[in-house]
Amino acid sequence: MMEGTAIHNDSTTVLGDVTFQTAPMPTLDPDLYRLSSEEAAFFKAQIGIDDDEDLKRHILEVQAKAYKIVPYPCIHEFYFLRYVSYRSMASESTITRSTVLSINISSYPVYEHILKLGRERSDAVLLDLGCCFGVDARKAAADGFPAKNIIASDINNEFLELSHELFRTTPTSYAACLLPGDVFDPAFLSIAARPNDVSSALAIDLSSLKSLNPLHGRISAINVARFFHLFTEDKQLHLARALAGLLSAQPGSVICGFHIGSPEKGMAATVLGPEHRLFAHSPKSWTSLWDGEVFEKGSVKVETELVKLVTRGVERFMMGWSVVRL
Repeated sequence: MMEGTAIHNDSTTVLGDVTFQTAPMPTLDPDLYRLSSEEAAFFKAQIGIDDDEDLKRHILEVQAKAYKIVPYPCIHEFYFLRYVSYRSMASESTITRSTVLSINISSYPVYEHILKLGRERSDAVLLDLGCCFGVDARKAAADGFPAKNIIASDINNEFLELSHELFRTTPTSYAACLLPGDVFDPAFLSIAARPNDVSSALAIDLSSLKSLNPLHGRISAINVARFFHLFTEDKQLHLARALAGLLSAQPGSVICGFHIGSPEKGMAATVLGPEHRLFAHSPKSWTSLWDGEVFEKGSVKVETELVKLVTRGVERFMMGWSVVRL
């Protein structure tokens, strides 16, 4: 969902290459908890709580535990619970409600394609990278992607453990692999040559994984939400190349996600305020990065969508995107 190298002390928190002040930490506000009918139905079904107040109480308890671990803005603002459609975002030129800053995997234009891969490829694997509580992975599993073929990975293992608490599951009752690790550690994810073999790979027991490296060339779909924008331009390229090495060479294999973008590549504002700026790609530079730099020119189809947001008086852009092997 949001990790990179994560460091927290009493006054500052580091997400990737972004440092922000957390002293004093904003107090958790239960009034920010708002679920749409679709969201409520999903969490009720997955957690097993039918009463609205009981569900809210349970989620607030898990939120409080997560916030004590690291006070990320997306924990404070409940972004990890949000379902928002790209199309509804694009229908307005300026969006001011803070609740639209997080987009669930099911809103992606390629989501049905990802589910189809899960149905039709016996060896299909879905990786949800930087997943926090792994809500996207849970949603994909609920919609039919085989849970035993899903990996939810985050640098913070405590968040992965809280995933079981949030959804009231155990490693036995929920078959997906919850895999902690740092994607910039080559022992966890090294850059490998892009695979060209399109034949089906032998099945691998995901529960035995200690890193992502055994999966080079084996993953059919990779979800990378709210992640790339945490890093410098050089690190974004490094990460793109590392993920490309994981992706299966079979046509239709896809990497997708969304993060902060910009009409022109360069430094951009964040929801944390104008003093917090980070590197953002434009749709043009993001397309060129994947189609021609990471992958051979013409071997992938890249689609992007840039939407302007205004939050707390700060104008910024979010970019949804997908990269599909041809």
